[in-house]
Amino acid sequence: MTASMAGVVKNLDAAMKSMNLEKISALMDKFERQFEDLDVQSSYMESTMSQTTTTAVPQDAVNGLMTQVADEAGLELNLELPRGQTSTVGVTSTVASQDQDELTQRLARLRNAE
Repeated sequence: MTASMAGVVKNLDAAMKSMNLEKISALMDKFERQFEDLDVQSSYMESTMSQTTTTAVPQDAVNGLMTQVADEAGLELNLELPRGQTSTVGVTSTVASQDQDELTQRLARLRNAE
């Protein structure tokens, strides 16, 4: 299919140079038919592959294979989603406010010392 499309493109380039409108029209029609055929074939293959892959392989088998490959490679595999930290925003602002309070106190002591 790819070779056929490449041939049409080369022939179209030659027809454009000669400005033969009938030949250009015929080549464009051929290119459009081949492009539509390719689109149908690729969408059929995609749907077939997605149906076959998702229904043929159980999740336990996939997890087992991933674990086996990780063990062979000496990697640690964590199949669970990581837990997020829920209170980092509040902790960060608390630490920042404590630092600010300490700086304010130091400034007040320096002003009183003068």
